[in-house]
Amino acid sequence: MRIGNSPFEYEWISDWAEIPNQESATSGWAHHGMAVTDSGDVIAIHPAESLAMVLDQGGKLLRSFEIPVREAHQLTLANVDGEQFLWIADPGRKNVKTNGAYEPTQGEWGGQAVRVSVATGERIQQITAPPHSAYDDGDFAPTSVSVFESTRGGNGDVWITDGYGASLVHRFSADGNYIQTITGEKGEGGRFDCPHGIWVDYRSDDPELYVADRTNRQVQVYDLEGKYKRTFGKGLLTSPSCFAIDGSNIIVGELRARLAMFDTNDEFVTFIGENEAIARVERNSPDDVPGWPNGLDDSGNVARSTVLEEGKFNSPHGIATDPAGNIYSGEWLIGGRYTKLAKLG
Repeated sequence: MRIGNSPFEYEWISDWAEIPNQESATSGWAHHGMAVTDSGDVIAIHPAESLAMVLDQGGKLLRSFEIPVREAHQLTLANVDGEQFLWIADPGRKNVKTNGAYEPTQGEWGGQAVRVSVATGERIQQITAPPHSAYDDGDFAPTSVSVFESTRGGNGDVWITDGYGASLVHRFSADGNYIQTITGEKGEGGRFDCPHGIWVDYRSDDPELYVADRTNRQVQVYDLEGKYKRTFGKGLLTSPSCFAIDGSNIIVGELRARLAMFDTNDEFVTFIGENEAIARVERNSPDDVPGWPNGLDDSGNVARSTVLEEGKFNSPHGIATDPAGNIYSGEWLIGGRYTKLAKLG
């Protein structure tokens, strides 16, 4: 079906991806990112297994490989010495069904950000908790990674959001040495509260760092030395979680059921695939969808939603775009939902 309006009109293609190991996939609580490689392949993550899936743009599974993470929460591709690698933010835990209920289950590595081979999944680099007092008695639970790529004029710095731990943003050198932490307190945006996504914006000659400050319902913008510049989206965004690029515009993925498009001046352009029943209410309020992002069975237990709507998002958690402006989305729910929005016109 078609959604949106020109020049942001798309063909909504449901169940787009060929997912292996269907028996485990249907019960796995998907909570992952998406990425598009330089060659145009799409990388997604299996709902239940630590398995990266490489798909063509038609959704055909080309290959898959195991990755050394508990949960591939967000994905970032970055070039080093002419080779493209996959960075993965792993909060160290995943909702796993045990004795009929889904419980957060720890992995063997703890919270980490890892760089792996796109070909094999082999771990090339690992970054764990920095030497910061927040981790004297607290968890490091990364939710997103972005790299200031040397191939695009950067210095190779690695920026990591600890969205599920101390709500801090950390900067590391290309070789993984800790440099600094930003808290949000030095800018008008205020102290971060679940800085869920991070992205380096190369649209101008002066690249900037965008932080999806989810619980504060805003995007905070910094320079690449960690100096605050501005905030946008306050009063409009409800759950900013991730970023993608479409030409000169950015797309902010909102967990609560929509994508938001902004132009080069951070001015709002349009929503894409908005599901108002979810997007316009407070989570856990009396008007919220019962069991969201999932549903409830007859006994009141969490189960895969049975009211997913064609043309409307439920819980977009990871998004990526290809050069043609097509959008690939992975949603946060039991069994996952993999959708392609093919740009028209």
